[in-house]
Amino acid sequence: MTYDEALEYIHGISWTFCKPGLERIGQLCELLGHPERGLKFVHVAGTNGKGSFCSMLSSILQAAGLCVGLYTSPYVKAFNERMQINGESIADAELCELTEYVKPYADSMTDSPTEFELITAVAFEYFKRHECDVVVLEAGLGGRLDSTNIIREPLLSVITGIALEHTAILGDTVQQIAAEKAGIIKDGAPILYGGDSQEAADVISRTAVERGSEFYRTDAAALEIVKAALEGSHFNYKGRRDVYIPLLGLYQPKNAALVLEAVDILKKRGLTISEDAVRVGFERAVWHARFEIIDTQPLTIFDGAHNPQGIEMAVQSIKHYFDGRGVCLVTGVLKDKDYTQIAEMLATVAHRAFVITPDSPRALAAQEYAQVLGGAGMDAVPCESVDEALRAARAYALREGLPVICLGSLYVYVEVCRALGI
Repeated sequence: MTYDEALEYIHGISWTFCKPGLERIGQLCELLGHPERGLKFVHVAGTNGKGSFCSMLSSILQAAGLCVGLYTSPYVKAFNERMQINGESIADAELCELTEYVKPYADSMTDSPTEFELITAVAFEYFKRHECDVVVLEAGLGGRLDSTNIIREPLLSVITGIALEHTAILGDTVQQIAAEKAGIIKDGAPILYGGDSQEAADVISRTAVERGSEFYRTDAAALEIVKAALEGSHFNYKGRRDVYIPLLGLYQPKNAALVLEAVDILKKRGLTISEDAVRVGFERAVWHARFEIIDTQPLTIFDGAHNPQGIEMAVQSIKHYFDGRGVCLVTGVLKDKDYTQIAEMLATVAHRAFVITPDSPRALAAQEYAQVLGGAGMDAVPCESVDEALRAARAYALREGLPVICLGSLYVYVEVCRALGI
């Protein structure tokens, strides 16, 4: 099986009309001899912040001398990024070999696995073969019925935060979504919550009590941002002083505080993690497409914010870093998002927007979104492509002395990087 054949097989699996549940992933893992059962996991669910949290925690665990698996989605540039060991993506040849190994088992199932279930099974086998000490495992959609939830007895379960998302599947209230996310809590395994919603915290803590699990959460009052600049952030949290992270965005110190809580719990669970490893791991952490500087002439930043909560955090960061002087946007949106609310928030920071149609069947047309942005008080120009939008935005930004902020899903990131030749 070649690399292209492996990806064609993985992406070619239909998930349409599949009933959510753990039966298929359970059967596939059983056929494979349950590769997940010999591994130790930190299981991570939540609406926003999962990827940043997973990146920082895995970097710290690696700095502590552990063999660390990392499973995330979606990927940014290459599919292989979805499964990594010690910061290195799975090699093409090994992805091919593992897919070829799993394929006959998957094909033998009457109720075929979904694409995500297949990828999850491949990742479990990958981490097992490399005898990872710890796997940082990011849930896909929800938690309770997510295929990653087949694992037993994690070292720690984490819910980064709760906001309204995928309401047709997860529920249309914060409490309902929190209940779905809380489905990752296992009997006796600690649960850590990093969100602000007290309604969500109440649901999660009640579930923890039912399952005999210790409930932890971050202390927002204990977080002090000492300095937040385009070179990174310095912050204090509880007893730790002047902690540095290179990841940009005002939301990242909050994510890092959650990581520190996780580190302290994992130390109680038997892992050896020195304070030096914590600081070195933070300094080495990389997470693309989250308020990432991708060019300097003009200053060009990409942020993967694509829902109201993410946009709100991006807007706060823009106001802080650029002192309210305004920016030039390149942006597009999916029509199932609350794009009217998003437009109103963006209008508070943008001089002009160059609007694209994301490469998705759910995309809102650039012309239509430009009208919405215009209605919010912004000068918005619809463009035919990402390349056209970037050229126009960068020319305008250089002329006006403004930074360019690109906002959109992670899939837009690839198009932006390609247009910039990076």
